[in-house]
Amino acid sequence: MLQVAFIRQNVDLVKRRLAVRNFAEIGLIDSIINLDDFRKKLQAENDQILSEVNSTSKEIGQLMAKGEKDKANDMKKKVADLKLSLQPISDKLDETEKQLMDIIVRIPNVPSEKVPPGKTPADNIVVREGGNKPNLPAGAVPHWDLAAKYNLINFELGNKITGSGFPLYVNKGSKLQRALIQYFLDYNTAAGYTEYLPPFMVNEQSAFGTGQLPDKEGQMYFVNEDKLYLIPTAEVPVTNIYRDEIVKELPVKMTAYTPCFRREAGSYGKDVRGLNRVHQFDKVEIVQLTHPAKSYDALEEMVLHVEKLLNNLNLQYRILKLCGGDMGFTSALTYDFEVYSAAQQKWLEVSSVSNFESFQTNRMKIRFRDENGKPQLAHSLNGSSLALPRIVACLLENNQTENAINIPEVLHKYFGSSQIKS
Repeated sequence: MLQVAFIRQNVDLVKRRLAVRNFAEIGLIDSIINLDDFRKKLQAENDQILSEVNSTSKEIGQLMAKGEKDKANDMKKKVADLKLSLQPISDKLDETEKQLMDIIVRIPNVPSEKVPPGKTPADNIVVREGGNKPNLPAGAVPHWDLAAKYNLINFELGNKITGSGFPLYVNKGSKLQRALIQYFLDYNTAAGYTEYLPPFMVNEQSAFGTGQLPDKEGQMYFVNEDKLYLIPTAEVPVTNIYRDEIVKELPVKMTAYTPCFRREAGSYGKDVRGLNRVHQFDKVEIVQLTHPAKSYDALEEMVLHVEKLLNNLNLQYRILKLCGGDMGFTSALTYDFEVYSAAQQKWLEVSSVSNFESFQTNRMKIRFRDENGKPQLAHSLNGSSLALPRIVACLLENNQTENAINIPEVLHKYFGSSQIKS
């Protein structure tokens, strides 16, 4: 959430950068300024009356001490009249503050100056590519066929138990999931991230804090009786660990494994077949809270961290800088990682690494003390390290042979074998 003070001080910049997002409601910025002007006017009137009430009440005490009861009673009537006049102003002030908040939460984050213009994924910029394109055997097949051949994932049983988009991992498919999760966590903790195992459901305040509400309400599963949301990513509970806190030491580096739940599985067809897009999936997340002056250095550090992880898995990848029209609501700058699926002959997104600057921390009131001891908003960042479904899809497809699937060397000790065989 943007700060009103920031908007007021940077009106032209905010409008110009939101235009890079192709944000259609630029006029809301003027509405915010007008409402804030009105709020300030009401607040001044409110404060003036309260001041008069306080001074008159003090005068009443002095008159009573002097025994001047008649004058004191006149002053009491004046106080009563002042308090009566205060109520409609106070009500209008509350109403105006609510209107202001309702508009502010509709404004996305201001993109960094580094964000390129553009409207669609076709406008994203490839920053760099890495890894080698796999050389597949004749008759290579996509991961859903491999999953059936080696009895790794049963999509039909998952559909029977729950519904489409809820895969059932079986035998070595389950073991591969565990191996990847443990490897990702070990890799992250070795880099200085503290591991957490957070709740898999959050309350409304937590979902609001990271920007899932009200922007992504329709994409989240909701437990109506308890008013709890199933998490779409570990970012939500992990970042909220420091909600309403003044952080004593920065940076804070956190990692967590969680299942993730998302309602938007997309349409039917080859683009969403198998593990390409599902409602429930496993993911390991990294989150940082940093000093504002160091958040973009932290972002580059996180990008390199994820890039090395993909190199360790021997996967062909590319890194994209997202254009304004393809960025998430809360992000100031996002890099996407895509891995090449050789059997499907397409790129699949496996990670997003983003700097939110103070957009989330303003909602959550995550602060630190500057050199003068004054509380300031920290910056928050997060990234997938990594999301498993498409990583699994690419590992299966890109490492297939005629009679087996080879396992990357870094996973051997976690998986307990170098191959998956029939």
